[in-house]
Amino acid sequence: MNAVPPHVLSRVLLPQNDLRRDGALCQRTLNPLMQQRVFNVLLLTLGVIGLALASRIDAATAATTAPQWQEVELTFTATRDTANPYTDAEAWTEFTHDDGTKLRRPMFWDGGRTFRVRFASTKSAGTWRWTSSDRDGDAGLNGKSGTLAAAPAASETATIFTRHGFWSIPPGGRNLIHADGRARLLCADTPWALPWRATVEQAEIYARDRQAKGYNAALLMTVQPDMDCKGPRSRTEDLGFDVGFEDLPKGALRQLRPEYFQMFDRLTGILVAHGIAPVYQPVFHGYGWKGRRVAGNVVSAEDYARYCRYLVARYGARPAIWLVGGDGPATDPTIVAQLDRAGQTIEEWDAYRQPTGIHYSPHSLYRTHQDKAWLDFQWCQTGHGGEHVPERVADMWRNTPVKAVANGEPTYENIGKTGRGAGWWQGHEAWCNLTAGSTMGLVYGAGSLWQWRLHAKEPDHADWCTAPGAGWREALDFEGSRYPGIVAKILDGLPFAEMQPNWTYTYGKRGLAVPGKLFVLYLPEGGGTGITSLDVPRAYRVYDPRTGAEVGKGLLPDSAPTQFNSGSSGEPRVVVFLSSDRNP
Repeated sequence: MNAVPPHVLSRVLLPQNDLRRDGALCQRTLNPLMQQRVFNVLLLTLGVIGLALASRIDAATAATTAPQWQEVELTFTATRDTANPYTDAEAWTEFTHDDGTKLRRPMFWDGGRTFRVRFASTKSAGTWRWTSSDRDGDAGLNGKSGTLAAAPAASETATIFTRHGFWSIPPGGRNLIHADGRARLLCADTPWALPWRATVEQAEIYARDRQAKGYNAALLMTVQPDMDCKGPRSRTEDLGFDVGFEDLPKGALRQLRPEYFQMFDRLTGILVAHGIAPVYQPVFHGYGWKGRRVAGNVVSAEDYARYCRYLVARYGARPAIWLVGGDGPATDPTIVAQLDRAGQTIEEWDAYRQPTGIHYSPHSLYRTHQDKAWLDFQWCQTGHGGEHVPERVADMWRNTPVKAVANGEPTYENIGKTGRGAGWWQGHEAWCNLTAGSTMGLVYGAGSLWQWRLHAKEPDHADWCTAPGAGWREALDFEGSRYPGIVAKILDGLPFAEMQPNWTYTYGKRGLAVPGKLFVLYLPEGGGTGITSLDVPRAYRVYDPRTGAEVGKGLLPDSAPTQFNSGSSGEPRVVVFLSSDRNP
């Protein structure tokens, strides 16, 4: 049984064309008899290595390094066949650190008799001892054991997650908190169809762009959800899409295709490498991809929960957010039960307690499952008509018990009509939502990008939800995509955990406050306001929210009320009043 990081496996197992080049080199330098002997030895050596890696026998006794907050993989081979390993097998591995910390990670089936466990060390030193278990006692999956040596994260692959750890939301909290306690504002994009449409090269282009613009999450429909969609099984042909479950068109999730998820591994790996956490939505409940009968509304609770466990097993040792409900009212009793079972399953198997929540349709109440322990956040949706409706966020803020909230789907840029929700509209929308209570963070979207339209003339996409004259690549460059990331950059490093909407520190201006520590003031037209409280820190800095540039700074007098002016008129300004600012 060996523990091998996935990137090491890819380097050890040489492709066949590399082997032929090595053989050709031997033939140029050795006589014919020696050529054959050397070539046979080379094949035998590679074969032994390949068999050792493929069978994962208990040959490795030395500990394998597990860098902190980075995925490593254990591979197991079952000794017997089952009719459907995806539905019939249940196995897991428990990891115990020297200090007593225990983490349990589920196995997932990856084709044939192959099962894998993925693990991320929460420690930078010490030893993890692991033991595998299988419900049915399969000798290849049950009773195996070994060690992993915890180590610091590799600096050459550093992201916000390897530096600070995975996200969680504390009970009663409203913000994303890294494992080291640092608060982070969600800045998410919505390339919903990337998992079944994008190529590796396209995902690289996408991830580089969004990383540069300050995004740290991406909302993904993990499988194409429409039961009645037809097209070639292709990522490069018009109408095409890849398939995660063969039986999804029948409203079931039992015939899983490992090949699809192996490709999904690569795509999500690209996002993670660029500091972008995938937001995994199992099967959509609303419009879906083309509005052709989404499977999320008919899949059984058992199938849905099993798939959630699979996602946690396969992707839970990477940065992740679990979005159990996708664009539905979530009030139908069948869906209520389905989502509750899914949430409980994720809570049971996610050792890292990464955030779990629901994304609703525009006409929903946004409070289904509000009292559930597994629920960390609620996301509203305000439709795609080009209106600013921060009141929906404010409504969610008032729900109890307290959960984190955000507008998970404002108007997508240029959706249905060029200019709708375009340009600075997206920046103003972001600040309006944030100051209304969307303190978990911000979500952006663009027509033609969300459905990963291959090109501007690809047929069979409804006009109302595409951007005229744009495919995914053109939509990637829409102006409005710049502004949510600037919000996140302005707030980065500030003590904004538990900040709340505040209307009492000014004469009716939009603001967010952590009393005595932080006050963030949004002035859509610049200008000034009266500051009414000494709880507002005296030192301030003024930013242009269109560029993120600091354009002013100063100190308020030690009295209240007092007047403040941003130094601009007719241009948006954000002012950060910070108690710890010692160089105003």
